[in-house]
Amino acid sequence: MAVIKSIEELEKIRDQAKDLINLRKDNETKTRVVVGMGTCGIAAGARQAMLAILDEIKKRNLDNVIVTETGCIGLCKFEPLVDVIKPNQPKVTYVNVNEEKARQIVVKHIINNQVIDDWVIPNI
Repeated sequence: MAVIKSIEELEKIRDQAKDLINLRKDNETKTRVVVGMGTCGIAAGARQAMLAILDEIKKRNLDNVIVTETGCIGLCKFEPLVDVIKPNQPKVTYVNVNEEKARQIVVKHIINNQVIDDWVIPNI
């Protein structure tokens, strides 16, 4: 364990903790997109789907969306899986997401608030 040797070091640690707390609060107001990147997801094309999502978000200058990865969810036959979690709305899990679907998810669901029911698995 490191020893804090000055008030400045303590203040730096406090500021870092505050930044983390503020980041969490920010996350509560932003749409989160979670891409399943377990080995089964990657093998099924999750990397390409995630890159398409990131590209579409960048093209449209969306700053209210956070994209993260997760490991295996255990639903391998539905990979690639993508969760869209909008503030104050239930999580939506899209299945068999390819690059084309990924881009449409950004446009239709994230931007225009229209869930694409044909690609969704019931709440898991």
